[in-house]
Amino acid sequence: MKNSLLSTINNPADLRQLDEAQLPQVAQELRNFIIDIVSVKEGHLGASLGVVELTIALHYVFDTPNDLLVWDVGHQAYGHKILTGRRENFHTNRQLGGISGFPKRSESIYDAFGVGHSSTSISAALGMAIASNLKGDYDKQHIAVIGDASIASGMAFEGLNHAGVTNANLLVILNDNAIGIDPSVGALKKYLTAVKEGKNPRQNNMIKSLNFDYSGPIDGHDIFAVIKELKRLQKVKGPKFLHVITTKGKGLQQAEENQVKYHAPGKFDAATGELHIKSEANLPPKYQDVFGLTLLDLARKNEKIIGITPAMPSGSSLKFMMDELPERAFDVGIAEQHAVTLAAGMATQGMIVFCNIYSTFLQRAYDQVIHDVALQNLPVIFCLDRAGLVGEDGATHHGVFDLAYLRCIPNMIIYAPMNEIGLQNILYTAQLGLNHPISIRYPRGRGVIGEWQVKNFGNYNKIKIGTAVCLQKGSKVAVLSNGTIGNNVTLAIAKQQHPETIAHYDFSFVKPLDEKLLHMIFTSFENVITIEDGVIKGGFGSAILEFASSNNYTSKIKTLGIPDEFIEHGTVGELQQYCKIDVKSLEMLFSNF
Repeated sequence: MKNSLLSTINNPADLRQLDEAQLPQVAQELRNFIIDIVSVKEGHLGASLGVVELTIALHYVFDTPNDLLVWDVGHQAYGHKILTGRRENFHTNRQLGGISGFPKRSESIYDAFGVGHSSTSISAALGMAIASNLKGDYDKQHIAVIGDASIASGMAFEGLNHAGVTNANLLVILNDNAIGIDPSVGALKKYLTAVKEGKNPRQNNMIKSLNFDYSGPIDGHDIFAVIKELKRLQKVKGPKFLHVITTKGKGLQQAEENQVKYHAPGKFDAATGELHIKSEANLPPKYQDVFGLTLLDLARKNEKIIGITPAMPSGSSLKFMMDELPERAFDVGIAEQHAVTLAAGMATQGMIVFCNIYSTFLQRAYDQVIHDVALQNLPVIFCLDRAGLVGEDGATHHGVFDLAYLRCIPNMIIYAPMNEIGLQNILYTAQLGLNHPISIRYPRGRGVIGEWQVKNFGNYNKIKIGTAVCLQKGSKVAVLSNGTIGNNVTLAIAKQQHPETIAHYDFSFVKPLDEKLLHMIFTSFENVITIEDGVIKGGFGSAILEFASSNNYTSKIKTLGIPDEFIEHGTVGELQQYCKIDVKSLEMLFSNF
């Protein structure tokens, strides 16, 4: 058996001491290392396996960290982390107190730019390259590694457009594997496929037209070919573009054959690649499936319903509608701004548009929400998946800002269901016709109702906009909850010695608020607690404080939610505990009344 080379590499300087002929062995060991850890600890698998050779080649050729390497999104950066001093603690990846699942500037000098959302690498690396020129450092290299799904985003094109008229020492590497999380879509994907297959005349090269020195496509798994081309490009000045062809999941058969499933597969057998199947019998449904199945059912009955998602058909469960009604369900690629304004355009023509975007990604389309939808009072139905704390993806992905950033927008209705029935009923209500846009937020993961589909599917009830519900009467303190975090309140009250002292109200509507019920609460209770799975500043609790202030109520109000800091990664339970919105923390708080 060969001696381990990977165990001798503590940083890229160690890697560069090796003979080039030894690098295929490093690649095999690195691939095995990633598979062994991720199979047990979970995380993003396929993307990192696909760029093993490219990662090694980049650190072998370039003088990192002096040369600056920017990974787009960061799903593919596990190999990079392992080669840059984090091999020994890679097993803590995405765990509370462990290393981040994404590149992060505060974690390592080799992480030149923090990422998590897509399509930022070209702009960031270009900014670094222009800064180097201004400082008189014309030899420093600046490399952006971006995937074919990410480069289709508008921001990536903005970066390319600017870079092409500069003399910046920038190398853009297109990691082309024809897939993001779901398969890549759109005209650019067809163009890249034609280039790969040699069907596109070289004089038609759109990258060259943007004043880039284009080379490729080359086989991204031929480490010697990649190194040779990187060394050549190292000597070329100005903006350069290298087209590299890779296979997502390379080296693990199942990951190559089922690239969607093995993007982040959960636990699996490292030797065989077989997934460890968890029994889902009698479990409550995922909120994503409640959305997807309900929307499909409504769309069958209402021909005006449209579904839109930016690159997340599987994750959002819009895939159900895309498979059955493909002419009315659209994956627009990583293009959140386009998704929102596309929805607005359709809404002007009387279509009922469900625009499904993860909460953290809607941040990227904030201007479009205000300018193109709310200002024109178009009844677009925003379905904000992954709202609240999302767990191991951490600070870049927590959907905790939407209540605050949407609440200040005129015309916007905001609703967060407490359970699956609330979600299906608001979807039903929205498609009946609203006079305003609405944002419906719900979390990642499972609901609370076992056999929801058997018991409740299709039994729709119209919800009156702006109404709250008393779940339990009480004598001493009123707890006002918004969304699914209210289930923690219910459980905590049930554990009290004197549960009759705690009143619980479900304020699913953050906007408009049920002011009639609020007047009753503030005239009846001296102590009011608000709780939300979102930031405290500007969110639901702030809305209650504003109401109390404007009406001169003097009750004591305690707001619970996400504190004014970026919350790191960990399980949802651990992070709720940190924010003191878990069942045990609430139980202790309620016992004081």
